[in-house]
Amino acid sequence: MNAFERRNRIVDMVNSTGSRLVTDISAELGVTEVTVRADIRLLEERGLVTRFHGGAASIEASANDANAAHTEVSLNERYQLAADPKQRIAQEAAKLVKEGDTVILDSGSTTKLLAEALAERQNITVITNSLPAATILSNNKDIILVVCGGTVRHKTASLHGSIAELALRDVSANLMFVGADGLDVENGITTFNEGFAVSAVMAAASRQVIVLTDSSKFGRKGFNQVLALDKIHTVITDVDAPAEALAELRKKGKKVIVA
Repeated sequence: MNAFERRNRIVDMVNSTGSRLVTDISAELGVTEVTVRADIRLLEERGLVTRFHGGAASIEASANDANAAHTEVSLNERYQLAADPKQRIAQEAAKLVKEGDTVILDSGSTTKLLAEALAERQNITVITNSLPAATILSNNKDIILVVCGGTVRHKTASLHGSIAELALRDVSANLMFVGADGLDVENGITTFNEGFAVSAVMAAASRQVIVLTDSSKFGRKGFNQVLALDKIHTVITDVDAPAEALAELRKKGKKVIVA
């Protein structure tokens, strides 16, 4: 298969399912992921697909996503999106957690990866509303694990509602780690969903709030604000984050860590 045939095949694969991951394309076509990424970049320049971190989407699917950006992505789907950047972000976040710290993990795919990075630590306390994070951390007897109560949101495998908020009101933590559906310098963290008041309670209970977000979330604005920018101390993101946005965050006194 020559390069022309391979690129046509990639377009067909993406169009048939709406989106495909680089890893899947690489395996199916028997070429390296580097080659696939280069092909996707070229195809995007020609207007045939739309790139996202870790894969490509069809033009039609991207248009539908733009017109219906409020559609929530399930937690399993979030694990696939920007997988490599999220791993790096989680590893950088783990470096901020010191022995003796009490940390709060909000729900989300990147905070789940952070839980994995913390799973072998000793002498830390973790408070979370994330069921996957709680499951991961529950295997280590050297971690004090506190799981807030509440109502389960099945799509995000997390606990929310008045019971969760009440459980967190008397908590005091060194650090809170929170993900984002969208992040911008005017609106802070936003989401396309309802029922995220628990994040504000978590932030109020923490000395520092650290946002874990891959570069695809910059400039996206959901209809619900999770946390205003003045509640945020640090942003950890990846190397593809827009330079102007990072400069604005720094200008507003936020620490920025690029993984």
